Amino acid sequence: MSQIRSLYRGEFLEILRDRHWEYVRRTKASGAVVIIAVTDAAELVLVEQTRIPLHGKSIELPAGLVGDSESFVGEAYETAAQRELLEETGFRASRVEIVTQGPTAAGFSSEMLTLVRARGLVREHEGGGVDGEDITVHLVPLAAVHGWLEARRAEGYFIEPRIYAGLWFAAQP
Repeated sequence: MSQIRSLYRGEFLEILRDRHWEYVRRTKASGAVVIIAVTDAAELVLVEQTRIPLHGKSIELPAGLVGDSESFVGEAYETAAQRELLEETGFRASRVEIVTQGPTAAGFSSEMLTLVRARGLVREHEGGGVDGEDITVHLVPLAAVHGWLEARRAEGYFIEPRIYAGLWFAAQP
């Protein structure tokens, strides 16, 4: 039987306790999308950004929150993926499709993650994110991505493991 109580509520996160377990819930989002985007030139679209909790830079697939502001409440995952892809990378996709959904970090957070594949990319601008974000876009040939990622790891970057799941889905028809 659930016995949920709030331990702390901030502007964006709430720490909850249910019986013996503490976990985090987002207060202003209904989930997250991670976008697997491959250009027509067979390049994986990756983003680099400083992550304050890590005190360093990470390499990730483009991603963002769903319904995280009043103007986005109730938005579809596909719509959020289109919005985040354009904001972060400057690419617009002609089509997006959900490939899987599941927990972000099941023992830590109630957040659900949706992996979305984006196809038919057209570059509209250089990307970089919205205010407060400092995103660098990398277009990495699929044939060289593993070596490229290991070189970034050797330079001290954190590599988001979801990239490897994205590569598997990118290889599917």
